[in-house]
Amino acid sequence: MSYRPRRHCKWLPVTIRLAVLMFIAAPTFVVAQDKSSLLPIAVYQAMLDANRQSGWIQFRKYGGHQWIYFTALQTMHCRLSEIRYSINSQALDAQFPLVPCNLQNPFALPPDAGVEEIALRLPAQSAQFVAVQVVWDDGRESEIAVYEPCRDVGEQSCAWPIESN
Repeated sequence: MSYRPRRHCKWLPVTIRLAVLMFIAAPTFVVAQDKSSLLPIAVYQAMLDANRQSGWIQFRKYGGHQWIYFTALQTMHCRLSEIRYSINSQALDAQFPLVPCNLQNPFALPPDAGVEEIALRLPAQSAQFVAVQVVWDDGRESEIAVYEPCRDVGEQSCAWPIESN
């Protein structure tokens, strides 16, 4: 019996047609910028409140540096207009840049995001504490939360709340 390729495979033509269609349509596909498709801001506020005790930011000792991670806040980037912070003061004199919002995947970072989109790298033991505040996309400001690095956690990321206004 000789091998004969099948002329009609039920799933292959559909898969190929869909792949070709997606490839052709991809350059012209436009994501709507209407934030009304996002969950209500109250859901994001609940997320922020739930993360308050464990830390809106995290500290980590790694590779001879001190890292400050803004990961928890970046997951809310579609509803934020600013992340304000300050190191060793409560001046809130710096802003951590927000990643672009993809309304189809609002809690995810962009696929090409690197560590610079979620963290600051400082010389070891530079930050004794960090004050942080978010500004929602409707202009409301959160309370200020202040965190210090946890003690005796090795290279684990951790933040300990010390004050809040």
